[in-house]
Amino acid sequence: MTKTCAELFQGMECTIIGDGSEEVAGLAFRSDAVCSGDMFFCIVGNVVDGHSFAQDAIDRGATSLVAERKVYLADATDVTEVVVADSRKAMAGAAAAFYDHPSEGFSLVGITGTNGKTTTTYLVEHIAEVAGNRCGVIGTVGNKIAGIVEKSDHTTPESPDLQKLFARMRDAGCTVVTMEVSSHALDLKRTWGTDFAVTAFTNLTQDHLDYHHTFDDYFEAKALLFSAAYPARRVINIDGAWGRELLRRCTEAGDEVITTGFDTTAQIHPLEVAFEATRTVATLEVRGARVEVIYPLVGRFNLENVMTAFGCALSLGIPTDVIVRALATMPPVPGRLEQVPAPAGAPVTVYVDYAHTPDALAKAIASIQALSAGRTIVVFGCGGNRDASKRPIMGQAALAADLAVVTSDNPRHEDPRAIIDDILAGMEGAEGFIVEPDRRAAIAAAIAAAEPGDAILLAGKGHEDYQLVGDEVLAFDDRQVAAEELIRAFGETEND
Repeated sequence: MTKTCAELFQGMECTIIGDGSEEVAGLAFRSDAVCSGDMFFCIVGNVVDGHSFAQDAIDRGATSLVAERKVYLADATDVTEVVVADSRKAMAGAAAAFYDHPSEGFSLVGITGTNGKTTTTYLVEHIAEVAGNRCGVIGTVGNKIAGIVEKSDHTTPESPDLQKLFARMRDAGCTVVTMEVSSHALDLKRTWGTDFAVTAFTNLTQDHLDYHHTFDDYFEAKALLFSAAYPARRVINIDGAWGRELLRRCTEAGDEVITTGFDTTAQIHPLEVAFEATRTVATLEVRGARVEVIYPLVGRFNLENVMTAFGCALSLGIPTDVIVRALATMPPVPGRLEQVPAPAGAPVTVYVDYAHTPDALAKAIASIQALSAGRTIVVFGCGGNRDASKRPIMGQAALAADLAVVTSDNPRHEDPRAIIDDILAGMEGAEGFIVEPDRRAAIAAAIAAAEPGDAILLAGKGHEDYQLVGDEVLAFDDRQVAAEELIRAFGETEND
């Protein structure tokens, strides 16, 4: 598959220097990934400037460049240059054109928010499948094409990778695709040129302020998905002030909106709820009608996710009775309040959850407390080289548990002990916590401290099967480690 430079930039403001009929065989934004005949995009990043790698890209076989300024090359008079105002935006638009605008070939549901994106994408996928659709999923846990799972490096891939993935989903016959849309991706224009059928907002709480710096900037990045740049039907959780502001903007713009939340003014809200150990039974008001739902997910925050998914499904035209039937058979979401298999007769229950923000941790602890008659023990840490301002707030949130075990998460290139010290700043003067920097030892300590009837929450890593320490990627899965430590404490699992 090839396209000409002129075809890729049709309708975009640009200046083509050279041969506009130059055939483009592929798109690249890393010079070390360039193949012969590729177009290389000079992306200005936070650390390096892609314009500095233009010559390397040409030497590796690139025949055209996209840049924000004229690039002077050693000896490449036959190289076509496309000068644009924003190389990231141009790359996203060109990528969509290169793959023949694949998002037009299915109904795309984009879900953004600090917490709940993964579970909501999985819920929408399952509902859509029960309704007879072939589905794709893009997100943190991985990508799925018609049920086949692939690993992913980013919540939302870079635009050439994203459009290529969309094209594969289109070609595989997917009719509904659900994707997590991160604030980074929106700010970096990875989704520019993508057609959404539905965009949904879950919530906004503290995270990623190392990148966005202020809450207002963080919100405005999320809000881009609800702007005129991405026309779609909207689903908005209005329990928080940020959701209500989005609703105001979308209403003013004349968008079609379904509101969700515990707020009784929401079009989808709960009337009665019973949170049980392995399921939730709820009566929802759905646009004026009473709807009974039973689904095998637990916790208050999962009810928020279910209501958002319900709104997305309605926006896709899926009937209420199909949605209710699908929710009843919802499979577990990897690493989202996932129960670890325990030996028969083990007196404690262990859950693994991806909660890595203060709000998510507080909600996960509250959900465990509602499910357990005993005490709640939480094991948690904070990631290195990420928003450090949330660390003491995470520590404070963890004090809601009866016992907190502070440990390492993914320290990356920071000193694990220094990260822990930042967390402990929010726990100063409190009791009911211990420190164990080694994560396996921390999990073992939590199990050893548990009494019959207690519940343990392993927070922060969820589905991850690795731990990032310096430049190393170490094998580490909270679910596997917890299962091993439960066997060590109580004998073989009930499945063995």
